[in-house]
Amino acid sequence: MTDQQNTAASEEENAPQFSLQRIYVRDLSFEAPKSPAIFRQQWEPSVGLDLNTRQKALESDFHEVVLTLSVTVKNGDEVAFIAEVQQAGIFLIKNLDDASMSHTLGAFCPNILFPYARETLDSLVTRGSFPALMLAPVNFDALYAQELQRMQAAGETPTVQ
Repeated sequence: MTDQQNTAASEEENAPQFSLQRIYVRDLSFEAPKSPAIFRQQWEPSVGLDLNTRQKALESDFHEVVLTLSVTVKNGDEVAFIAEVQQAGIFLIKNLDDASMSHTLGAFCPNILFPYARETLDSLVTRGSFPALMLAPVNFDALYAQELQRMQAAGETPTVQ
């Protein structure tokens, strides 16, 4: 019976583990260079979105993942506003092989962070007296797969920091 208990405890120790520890805003900025004149113009916006993720290993099995959303909205040729949020999370991730760890940090964690970043960005923009952006969901799994293909074509290997 003791051998079975030891085996079960050993398997449980080596089982993959994932838990969210904390979500927070790491950086936030908003600029409306043409205010207040921009509010008196006909509103025909064009939206440019840049999206980026990065991760960093912390102590033991903790990892920080940062999702950055940068939005530039123009009204005609003039910049109406520029907004950026760095939404971050600390995750406990244990006992994953390299490929699973890379996918978890590159796609799964950003999927968790995105709704928080989108809400923070909308709140920031509406405080600047502009309409909410209501960004569409992002398929981080597809973006991750594209990045893997790009890296393979370039002869690079994904690394987990």
